[in-house]
Amino acid sequence: MLNKTIEKNGKELRYGYTTGSCATAATKAALLMFLNQQKWETIKISTPKGWVLDLVLHDQTFSDHEASCSVVKDSGDDPDVTNGVKVFSKITPSDQDGIAFAAGIGVGTVTSVGLSIPPGEPAINPTPREMITQEINNILDSEAVKQLSNLPKGWRVELSIPQGVELARRTFNPKLGIAGGLSIIGTSGIVEPMSEDALKASLKLELSVLQARGFKEIIFVPGNYGKDFSDELGLDENVLVKTSNFMGFMLDEAERMGFEK
Repeated sequence: MLNKTIEKNGKELRYGYTTGSCATAATKAALLMFLNQQKWETIKISTPKGWVLDLVLHDQTFSDHEASCSVVKDSGDDPDVTNGVKVFSKITPSDQDGIAFAAGIGVGTVTSVGLSIPPGEPAINPTPREMITQEINNILDSEAVKQLSNLPKGWRVELSIPQGVELARRTFNPKLGIAGGLSIIGTSGIVEPMSEDALKASLKLELSVLQARGFKEIIFVPGNYGKDFSDELGLDENVLVKTSNFMGFMLDEAERMGFEK
């Protein structure tokens, strides 16, 4: 648990950490278990925000051909559907150079243009990829590991979230063109509770996807009542975006991005 708080509207709200941080910690621990052939109970990682997380590990297994473990996602006081889920990482040696990412059960695959990851790739966002790669390289660059013999040319990192298929239906993922599960996300590694910036970023992402798909006209509604009215009018739900309290912000963004109507 991350015991850092922020005051919002007179309330002390607790920070959490992202699925990207969970995946990074699980991958780092899995690699250490594979290389040392011993069990780890906790693991420390650095985050882009500058905070160091010390996370508890679960489901640790290792052998001479792979290792895996999980970290439980803690969203703090943010209303996040992924709170409490286990994020697993399985690492296996590869005869291919570098680090290859794979989507296990419950982690989605990108199927549409307009996102930061190209179609066909696992829905593991750029920052988590960078975090995982950095932690792997830090381990491999250590003097103790450099002295090991028969190290593989590369590594395969498979991330999974067993509850991800079901939970993804409650997220933007199906509409954004991410199939089969959740995304591994996070730009700072930390979840700020009730963050307006995070909500705005999600809404802007919807616009980016619609723009990349070639749509010139979009429909904004504040929420579910607006969507119901739109449905009654027979309007195209594929170009409908719920803006919540950010209608003005979204109108400005739509104009900036060149939408015509």
